[in-house]
Amino acid sequence: MAHLQLPEATPMAATAGSPPLPFSKFPKYHSLLRPKRVRRTVEAAARGGDAPDLRVIFAGGGSGGHIYPALAIADELRSARPGIRIVFLGTGTGMERDLVPAAGHEFLPVPKARLARPFLSPQNLLLPLALLRSIFSSWNLLRSLRPHLVVGTGAYVCAPVCFAAALAGLKLVIQEQNCYPGITNRALAPYAEKIFLAFNACLKYFPTEKCIVAGNPIRLSIGHGASKAKARSHFFPEAGDGRAQVVLVLGGSTGANALNVVFLETYYKMLVEHEDWYIIWQTGAELYDETKTLVKNHSRLLLAPFLDAMDLAYAASDVVVSRAGAMTCTEILTTGKPSILIPSPTSAEDHQTKNAYMMADLAGSKVLTEEELDSNLLEDTINEVLGDESLMAEMSEKAMRAARPNASSDIAKCILSLVEHSSAYLEENSSK
Repeated sequence: MAHLQLPEATPMAATAGSPPLPFSKFPKYHSLLRPKRVRRTVEAAARGGDAPDLRVIFAGGGSGGHIYPALAIADELRSARPGIRIVFLGTGTGMERDLVPAAGHEFLPVPKARLARPFLSPQNLLLPLALLRSIFSSWNLLRSLRPHLVVGTGAYVCAPVCFAAALAGLKLVIQEQNCYPGITNRALAPYAEKIFLAFNACLKYFPTEKCIVAGNPIRLSIGHGASKAKARSHFFPEAGDGRAQVVLVLGGSTGANALNVVFLETYYKMLVEHEDWYIIWQTGAELYDETKTLVKNHSRLLLAPFLDAMDLAYAASDVVVSRAGAMTCTEILTTGKPSILIPSPTSAEDHQTKNAYMMADLAGSKVLTEEELDSNLLEDTINEVLGDESLMAEMSEKAMRAARPNASSDIAKCILSLVEHSSAYLEENSSK
C-alpha cells in the first residue's frame, strides 16, 4: 500500500504559537462543514481560557471493545498529566456517546460512515459520500481543537478521524485489541507513527519497526481486584470462602443470544445438582428483560443486564464462560481465570474465533464453537474445569504468565514521549 503524500502544513494565523495545521487558507469551508451544535461546543471550549499544555484526541467506538481501551489510556494520560485536554470523537448514536462523558472526558460527535457487511451490500453504495463527509467534519474539528496527537482504537468511527489527522499532518498512533487486525487499523497502518498491539500474533500484519506489543489497556480496578471472600460477599453474602464455586457468565455489553439461550436451558439443573455452585450471569442489556421473564429466582443466581463491578465479578469467580472479544480475553489473562470461550461466528474478520484459539494456546482456555454448542456440552465442560483443581491451577498459571497488566501505563508513557519530543510541541511551549 503506497503512503499518502501529505500536504505541507501551513501555520494558523488566528492563534499565535499554535502547532501548524494545513488548509487554514480555506476558513469559510471549515465553518460550512462543521455542524452548528459542534461549532457552538468548540467555540465555547475555546473561550475557556489558556489552552492546556497537551491536547490528545481519541477516536474509536461502536462497541465496548474499542471504547474501554481508549478510556483506560486516557485515564493514564490524565493521571500522568493532570492539565491535559482529552477529547473523544465518535458517533452520536454509539455507546461512546454515553460511556465517555460518564468516565469524565469530553465527547464530540462526527457523522457516521459505516461499512456494511457483506461488502457487496447495497447500503455501501453511498459509503464514499458518507466517508468524505465524515472526514471533512473530523478535519474541521481537528483544526479547531489543535491536538498534538490522535489515538485510534479501531472500528468504523476511527477511520474518518484518523484519515483526517493524516491529511492534517498530525501525529497518529493506533491500538489493535485483537490477534487479527480489523480492516480500519490495517488501512491506517501506513500513516501511523506507532502501532500498539495486544498480542505477538498480530505482528505479522504490520510493519514491525512501528509495532510495540504492549497488551490491551484495561480498567485499573480489573488488575487490582478484591479478595475472593470480599468479592463473593458482595454478590452472595451466604457463600463464604469454603467449598463454594462461582461461575461467571458474560453475555457481552449488548448480549450474546446463542450463549444466553443455551445457558437458560442448563442453569437451573446446574444449581440443583451442585449445591455449592453460584452463578453470576450478565445477559447483556438487549436480552435482559426477555431472559428475566424466563428465569426462576434462586438465591444462588444473580442475573444482571450489565455488571458495573467487573473487578468484583472476576475476583469472585472460579471459571468464566464468555464470548471471545478481545477485552474479555485480556481481562481473563489479567485476572488469571480459567475460561470457556464461545466465539461469535459473526464477528468482523471472524476475529473472535482467532482470539479464542489463541487463548487456548496461551491460557489453556476451552473453546466451544456455536455450531456444536448445546446445554449438555456446556454443562459437561464447566464440570470438567471446576471438578479438576490441578487443571484450574494450570489454566490460571498460564493465563497470568501471558498477561500484560501494565499495558495502559506503558502506552500512555510512549504517547507522552512522542508528543513531548515532537517539533510542534517544543515550538509551542518554547514561547511560554
